[in-house]
Amino acid sequence: MRPMQGDTLKAWRKAERTRLVAARMAVDAATLHAWREAMDATLVARFAGPLGRGVLALCWPIRNEYDARHVARTFRERGATTAMPVVVAPRTPLAFREWHPGTEMAKGAMDIPYPANTREVTPDAVLLPMNGWDAGGYRLGYGGGFFDRTLAAAAKRPLVIGVSYEFARMETIHPQPWDIPVDWIVTEAGAYRRNDAGRLEKAA
Repeated sequence: MRPMQGDTLKAWRKAERTRLVAARMAVDAATLHAWREAMDATLVARFAGPLGRGVLALCWPIRNEYDARHVARTFRERGATTAMPVVVAPRTPLAFREWHPGTEMAKGAMDIPYPANTREVTPDAVLLPMNGWDAGGYRLGYGGGFFDRTLAAAAKRPLVIGVSYEFARMETIHPQPWDIPVDWIVTEAGAYRRNDAGRLEKAA
């Protein structure tokens, strides 16, 4: 496949993002609930150790994304601190602030809520939503590049688990040098690990 770059890549990713978000928005509530429960079960069974301690970051769900707030409660009960990202400024790394139900929230970019006044923390693990994902573990997000900048700037990289749905798998997102792959992906069908060859493989 010929490499895609520049404005051509930007336009292609925008079109793919629009397509995948529309497909996700068309999924009915009962199906989303079943997928969410299956993903919760996989996360609890496979990642109880790393997610049940330290700081676990998650995102406020929008547009029928996987809702990690439910499984976050389980990990908080096991000792984790949960947090959400905050956009500090354009083209800069994200900050993370502690979050739990009842936290005062403010509205940020795309009207996404974020913790308004809680302490800033450093994530040990991140549950990262993805509009699309490919066989190399690369993520199609919303185009702002915030998470790539955040991971690139991190003194210690957290464990990054992409959370998405099976229908969102793509052949490739045409990754660029600044794109950073996730370590794992969890969908309603189970977990995929990025191996030493840089390819996803289904976990047993």
